[in-house]
This record gives sequence, structure tokens and C-alpha cells, in this order.
Amino acid sequence: MNPADARRLKDGDLETREENLRLLLVRAGDGDTSAEEALRALVRDYPDYHRSLYSRALNRAEVFGDDTLKAPLLASLGDTRYNCQAWAAMGCAALGFREAVPGLVAMLDHSQQMARDQAVIALGTLGDESVVPALTPLLHDSIAGMRERTAEALGMIGGDAALAALWDEFENRKYFRIGYIASALSQFAPDVIPRLCAAAESDDPDQRYWAAVALGSTGDDRAVPTLERLMANDRGSTVFDGMVSVAAKKGLRTLRRIQAAIAARES
Repeated sequence: MNPADARRLKDGDLETREENLRLLLVRAGDGDTSAEEALRALVRDYPDYHRSLYSRALNRAEVFGDDTLKAPLLASLGDTRYNCQAWAAMGCAALGFREAVPGLVAMLDHSQQMARDQAVIALGTLGDESVVPALTPLLHDSIAGMRERTAEALGMIGGDAALAALWDEFENRKYFRIGYIASALSQFAPDVIPRLCAAAESDDPDQRYWAAVALGSTGDDRAVPTLERLMANDRGSTVFDGMVSVAAKKGLRTLRRIQAAIAARES
């Protein structure tokens, strides 16, 4: 590592150091090994650097990170004094450090919302079914964004336990608008499609509405007959004045867009 690269992150006012960091990230993205090592040194010796530099660097951890950062990132994950746990979680997720999972689960009770947010996001990337019991209560969190991120994380984790948690919220929803649950359930296609089609026969128009949304998000042709039936025949409305037929129409449109995007990628 060129010593001048390291000095650029310590010398001068904060605005100058932040600009130097940006330039190092550009160089690292172009494969400059000295810039990469300077950035890794920042993460390894994080207490010696300003928190702003640390957080900005970890927003781009994939550009310069490697296995030498595992120990310092795990340490930062539990370092309440330095107060950059959210970015440590981000870095662990970007670099695939599954050893971070216990620390991330502990962060679900963090006093700072951003730390909780990043813990949930990272668990979606790094976690397995063992973390589902810790995530499930957050589907009832008072903050809508937390509920959405939790549902997305469970969809990414997959498996029977995650599906059961999401399906319970689908059937016994605490909140009226659960598009995030419908979206997460679609990740379990094709196995979940028969259950969603059965839910589309429910006496509850809200359940039929969200079943239509979820079926459309699967992008699977097996959902088409149910969506077409709902669009043509269902005049039910939800507690928030949403029409089941409209949800089915939009679901069909979403399904076709997904199929077109897949076909474009494959070609």
C-alpha cells in the first residue's frame, strides 16, 4: 500500500478526507491494489478513523472487501461506542460473513432504527431457518418499513418456517395493507400457488385481493386461470376500498411483465 493513500484518509478536514475516500473507491473499483488496501486498513483499524469515512466506505464494501475484514467487522458489529453497527451489518452482508448472524440477531433489539433495519436486511442475506423465530415478531412491528423489510428477509431465507410465518400473517393479518406479505409469498412459487389459488376462493374479499396480488407476482402461468376468473367475476371490495377484480387485472399485468423480463434475460 502506498503510504500516501493511507494519509489521505487521516489528513485534512473531514470534507477533504471524504473526497479522498471517494477517489479511493473509484480507484479500487478500477482494480488499484493500493487503494483497495488503504480502504481495508480503514475497516481493520476503524477506531482510528472518523465514523463518516467508515460508513461511506462500507456502503461500497464489495469494491475492496476480502476475508481479512471478517474479524474487524464482527468486532464493529458489537461496538456500541463507535456507533457504526448498521454499516458493519451492511459490510458483513456484502461480503457474505455468516459468522455475523448471532450479532445481527442481537441487533434486532437495538435502540437505533437504522441498526435494526440493517440487521434485518443482512439476516435476509446471511440467515437460515434458525433466525426465523427472531424475525417473525417483527411482522407486527409498529413501523411499516420494518414489517416490509422483515417480510422480504423471510422470503429470501425461504423454507417451511419462513413460509409458515408469512402465511399466518396473510390469513390473520394485523394490518390492512399487506402487499409486502403478498410479495414475499410469491417467492415460494411454484409450491405456494395452489394455496394462493385456494385463498382466492375465500369468503373474505381482503384475502382474495391479496391472493391476486401474490399470484401476479409469481410470474407463473399456473396463476392465470384464477386471476382471469377474479378479474371477470369478482366484485368484492376490501376494507380499504380496493376492488378484487382490479387487483386481479393488475396481477395479470405484473405476471406478464415478469415473464417478459425473464424472456429478455434468457435471450
